[in-house]
Amino acid sequence: MQLRRVVVTGLGALTPLGNTHKEYWEGLVSGRSGAAPITRFDASKFKTRFACEVKGFNPEDFIDRKEARKMDPYTQFAVVCADEAMKDSGLDLEKVDRERIGVIWGSGIGGLKTFQDECIAFGRGDGTPRFNPFFIPKMIADSAAGLISMRHVLRGPSYVTASACASSNNSMIDAFNYIRLGTCVAVVTGGSEAAIYEAGVGGFNALHAMSTRNDDPATASRPYDKDRDGFVLGEGGAAIILEELDHALARGARIYAEVIGGGMSSDAYHITAPHPDGLGAELCMKHALNDAGIAPAEIDYINTHGTSTPIGDPQEVKAIQRLFGDHAYKLNISATKSMTGHLLGGAGAVEGLAAIMAVHTDIVPPTINHFTDDPEIDPKLNFTFNAAQKRTVNAAMSNTFGFGGHNTAVVFRKYR
Repeated sequence: MQLRRVVVTGLGALTPLGNTHKEYWEGLVSGRSGAAPITRFDASKFKTRFACEVKGFNPEDFIDRKEARKMDPYTQFAVVCADEAMKDSGLDLEKVDRERIGVIWGSGIGGLKTFQDECIAFGRGDGTPRFNPFFIPKMIADSAAGLISMRHVLRGPSYVTASACASSNNSMIDAFNYIRLGTCVAVVTGGSEAAIYEAGVGGFNALHAMSTRNDDPATASRPYDKDRDGFVLGEGGAAIILEELDHALARGARIYAEVIGGGMSSDAYHITAPHPDGLGAELCMKHALNDAGIAPAEIDYINTHGTSTPIGDPQEVKAIQRLFGDHAYKLNISATKSMTGHLLGGAGAVEGLAAIMAVHTDIVPPTINHFTDDPEIDPKLNFTFNAAQKRTVNAAMSNTFGFGGHNTAVVFRKYR
């Protein structure tokens, strides 16, 4: 069976660095931190009192007020990202087969705010069940894919993947496979998350997973730095339009990059900790390269999972060095979570978009907030510290790993 080629024709983003994909990319390239004190609730009693919030976003600027009130913020982010990506792609839905356009979204949690608010309201009552009739449809994670499909009347496969922080990459890999196997001609894919609420911040604090650098939020996310002390929670999302190459060429679409491979694996080790030797991370990258049909030496840039946790950062570096060998020293590596924070289930989408734009523009975004080398991490590797770098990026890989030991990698290449 001849597999079809798959290209990227549309982008949309809503992130702590900007509320469009262009603003987001400009924020990344400039090396700007999205971290600041939490404004959404009184965090004064929390161990962590800062996060990377989306700024200046009013859902009613994009979504009818009545409809917006029926959506959790996670779904609002998804709908707005998808709208931008669809517009950016130039797809004329009156001239395409809507039955062959799907929506495959990623989220690690879904409607956390909705769930939290309803439970608090019930707990304050007398035990009489007075739940909002929109509670369940607002809360469930699959509402994002369903509402995007309804909004654009897309009748292809539609669902949400949930594999913690690997969710968006899983959604992209599924979308990629639907197109190259001929089931779909295009898929709206990506992911989003909205967890900067009491339950999200408190829950991750209880795991001792987040930075507590409350005196200096902008430098708190510092992947690969000796003094890193945990991740910074982010929110938002990104949408990516994947399209079958011939379909895109026939309508004269702009092509940002080609998707050429995806890999997945499981650590089979621990529910929250990565394998200490990065075995699962190495395996998913190996699978992605094999799927793409390219050698490790053909990769120019890796957007790493790089969360700024003491345990996670070294294991990914070990995996890269084992798989890429001497070529690891020729790579550009960067962890854009240093700027966006960790978008959880939305991470793969925003970081995949960064990898796509690196291929498209030949600019590698930086890993900011590097102050002190970590003796556990090879300083000879090029982590693109503190400033973007220009270089030819013919192929890039984007890694995301999730609680439960879920590991994913996606490979993008210049279209030619």
